[in-house]
Amino acid sequence: MTPIISIRGLEKTYASGFRALKGVDLDIRKGEIFALLGPNGAGKTTLISIVCGIVNASAGSVTADGHDIVRDYRAARSRIGLVPQELSTDAFESVWATVRFSRGLFGKPPNDAHLEKVLRELSLWDKKDSKIMALSGGMKRRVLIAKALAHEPSILFLDEPTAGVDVELRHDMWNMVRALRENGTTIILTTHYIEEAEEMADRVGVINHGELVLVEDKATLMRKLGKRQLAVTLQQPMDTVPAALADLPLELGEGGHALVYTYDVQREDTGIAGLLRRLGEQGVEFKDLNTSESSLEDIFVSLVRNGAKAEARA
Repeated sequence: MTPIISIRGLEKTYASGFRALKGVDLDIRKGEIFALLGPNGAGKTTLISIVCGIVNASAGSVTADGHDIVRDYRAARSRIGLVPQELSTDAFESVWATVRFSRGLFGKPPNDAHLEKVLRELSLWDKKDSKIMALSGGMKRRVLIAKALAHEPSILFLDEPTAGVDVELRHDMWNMVRALRENGTTIILTTHYIEEAEEMADRVGVINHGELVLVEDKATLMRKLGKRQLAVTLQQPMDTVPAALADLPLELGEGGHALVYTYDVQREDTGIAGLLRRLGEQGVEFKDLNTSESSLEDIFVSLVRNGAKAEARA
């Protein structure tokens, strides 16, 4: 299947000499929710800004829905909706006026029925005549989404869309994003909230220091890089792991009140049966067993940390 966004060799070096992007290659599939994760300054916003035509690339190429973003700028940009991080809105305009204007910017004919549908889905219909300056921060963010959807884009970029909003609004936005995807819109999401990516994304990309560390299906990523742990709650606390068990992937937890065993869920033999047998042989008594799995946040932190270590060694 032809990707709806294709990025090849994308570079961005600012006048200061700072390299914000370093040879990024990325394909986004039509109709997916793609989460782009990375720490502050990793290059997420620069990447989005280039695709959306706000920032010029230093090298490389990008096509959006089959249109080169430089050679065929108008057609490419008309396919894209962008919800930026900043709450920059027309403070003295009404909600209705600003979304109608946004639609007209892309040369779309008036379609009040579509705009009403968008505002209703974002719980903004009863605010349509309100001045934007009178709205709460959460409502202003909803207006930004409405503006981005006004011209019916096939691709929607959400740059930290739920930063600073309450939990209820965050869940409303998640539901809206899923509904958009079901209607065929491709969603590219940057977020600091790892649970947001874990909840919604089909695929995950991790960017760090301007380089794409990996791109993977979320489920595959969790399976390949995630780990499972068995916590053995002890009857008596320990100061150290017994020397006879030192060859096992064991560490003390809960202040010495538990032994934590890490194992690979993909292996046919997890080694748990052998662990419990050896605990019995060593006279280690326990009263409870609990298993837990890595979260996407654990994986992300590990990837970024390992990337930083590799860069320091280089």
